[in-house]
Amino acid sequence: MPDQPVSLRACIANELPYLRRYARAVTGSQDLGDTAVREMLEAIIAAPDLLDEKTMMRLGLFRVFHQIWKPTQGNSGSGGFIANLPVSAREALLLTMVEGFSCAQTAEILKTTQDQVRATIALARQQLEAQLHASVMIIEDEAIIAMHLRKIVEGLGNTVAGVARTRDEAISLAREALPSLILADISLADGSSGIDAVKGILENFSVPVIFITAFPQRLLTGERPEPTYLITKPFEPEVVTATIWQALLVHHETQPGLQAA
Repeated sequence: MPDQPVSLRACIANELPYLRRYARAVTGSQDLGDTAVREMLEAIIAAPDLLDEKTMMRLGLFRVFHQIWKPTQGNSGSGGFIANLPVSAREALLLTMVEGFSCAQTAEILKTTQDQVRATIALARQQLEAQLHASVMIIEDEAIIAMHLRKIVEGLGNTVAGVARTRDEAISLAREALPSLILADISLADGSSGIDAVKGILENFSVPVIFITAFPQRLLTGERPEPTYLITKPFEPEVVTATIWQALLVHHETQPGLQAA
């Protein structure tokens, strides 16, 4: 962004990986999400005063994003879960549970009230808990973390297909269990890579993947295809919960066979 001071460019650059993560999740597409972020940056270059100097940079960027991005309400008419969960509900869930904004900040970003944000989240959670059930596979070599993730997954009414500690174990387990969602760490027990494990799994069938890692910078480089769903360790259960819901919703909506089920 040549028209901006170096310090401002650096501040924006620091926030871009997280804004891209949010944009990809709320649109359900890496391409759509990245396009929306590019349009936001172009708008800021053209009109720098869109960013209020008195507002926290992170909050300001998300607010500008929502000024520029105009979501399509509903969907193409399919019977998937997303058709029953308004875009506003996805926005509120992601902003509060994944991006860590307060209800007051989320209301400011979405130009609504705190009461409306709370009501939207409560309704969305009721709908999701009643409808979303999945077989979840965990790729994690640390036993305590794997147990924590299992508790979260089962607490949502889902089942755990199994836990893999290495790349080879993960590929073998996925081939046998055919999970409907994968939670994957990056660094595994024998020095192998969760990234390579997921790549091998996705060569055989389509399944949504949520990376949970202490090293998000290894994935959010902007130099290669990046994950739509990424959670940073240490994580809060609410973050994992919201991201599981979002991943299952988007996958269900984009798979014709699932929509007809």
